[in-house]
Amino acid sequence: MSEIAPADEEMRPEGPAPDEDGQFADDQTLSPDFVRAIADAVEVDDVEAYKGLTREMHPADVADLIGLLREEERDALIDMLGGAIPSEVLAELDDDLREDVIEAMEPARVAEAVTELDTDDAAFVLEDLDEEKQAEILALAPVEDRLALRAALDFEEDSAGRLMQREFFAAPAFWTVGQIIDRLRGTEELPDRFYEVFVVDPSFKPVGSVPLSTLLKSKRETVIQDIMSSRDMRPVPATMDQEEVAYLFEQYNLISAPVIDDADRLIGMVTVDDIVETVREESQEDMLALAGVEAEAGLSDTVIETVRSRFSWLAVNLGTAILASLVIAMFDAAIGQVVALAILMPIVASMGGNAGTQTLTVVVRSLATKDLTPTNAARIVAREALVGFMNGVIFALIMGALAGLWYFVSGWGDQAEALSLGLVVGAAMIINLFAAGLAGILVPIGLQRAGADPAVASAVFVTTVTDVVGFFVFLGLAAVVLL
Repeated sequence: MSEIAPADEEMRPEGPAPDEDGQFADDQTLSPDFVRAIADAVEVDDVEAYKGLTREMHPADVADLIGLLREEERDALIDMLGGAIPSEVLAELDDDLREDVIEAMEPARVAEAVTELDTDDAAFVLEDLDEEKQAEILALAPVEDRLALRAALDFEEDSAGRLMQREFFAAPAFWTVGQIIDRLRGTEELPDRFYEVFVVDPSFKPVGSVPLSTLLKSKRETVIQDIMSSRDMRPVPATMDQEEVAYLFEQYNLISAPVIDDADRLIGMVTVDDIVETVREESQEDMLALAGVEAEAGLSDTVIETVRSRFSWLAVNLGTAILASLVIAMFDAAIGQVVALAILMPIVASMGGNAGTQTLTVVVRSLATKDLTPTNAARIVAREALVGFMNGVIFALIMGALAGLWYFVSGWGDQAEALSLGLVVGAAMIINLFAAGLAGILVPIGLQRAGADPAVASAVFVTTVTDVVGFFVFLGLAAVVLL
């Protein structure tokens, strides 16, 4: 971006004072004062002040800045910049914000922006738009870019084909290092960033790869076949799920990987920067799913959108809560005679719920990273059951003693009744924490084998088990022992 002369003093927006180059200190970037200065510049339509303040900012920081502006300020900013956001900034916007920004831009400017990006970033920008909007934008793009983007968007959203970029460098095995270097220097059709040269056979199937560092250290007359490695290369089918791709990168410490079609021909590559984004998205999705929140939920959603996204799982939770209440209703007579049961039973249920959530969180993450497999599943199930049992014993001793002592000191019963109550609390604690450990691992494993996402539905089932088992065991034992 060319340097912009600073705005006149009388037009300078109020806010923290920039340095002599018009820039804020690093610790002021995206601070409330800095954002207010940007908003003031937008309000008075001072494009020079805005560009002066953001000239040295990374596109990702500019994207975060846009996200901190109010909707009317974002629209005014787009108008001020000529109806478009720079392509590198557009690619860095959060998913829930990008669609709003694109709606505020002219389709021709969006088409211009996506053609400046690599195919993976361009597809990432367009993938959440409806088909009509996609078609409108693609129709305005050059034919070559349009065909490449349509091909990328034809793949499943979470597949390697959608994740890959079609710009890569490949060479036949008989080329020399000198030929490759001359070709690299003589062509402009290269990806912005790449880390290795893929070696292909006559049918364009990848047979090996050479890191750029190895290439640069080799003599010009060296034949590429002599320095390539096939062991470190992991071809990725275009249909492979992005979580599987991320696992390959983590398992084999990959920086990039070739993507192949159904005929094993090289059609693109996935690089580590794409995988970092994928890992972040998948982790965020799992975290939100465990809390019963849709993965698409974001801070820029409206109240209605947020209510709608959370309602379904809250409704399911209501059903499980009613089920637990029905269990309590079965023992209304016992609760009526021993009021202390009503005070103590939430403790047993909540301890089981927390223990189950601990196990569930670890197991869901282990399933995602493939650390938990059919080979070690039985051993891990036994370990979690034992952990639940041992925690149950420890907290049974603590809570049983406290419950009995409290019951006796409060004058609600004699020593024998206090001892009986302590034993009931302790036994219920052991059984519920043991059940919580089993449910926390068996539920997600069972859901995964049934083809469901364990991160989405596990929490509801585990909570139901711990509540129902906790209430039933505690009140059932109380009815037998105390009455």
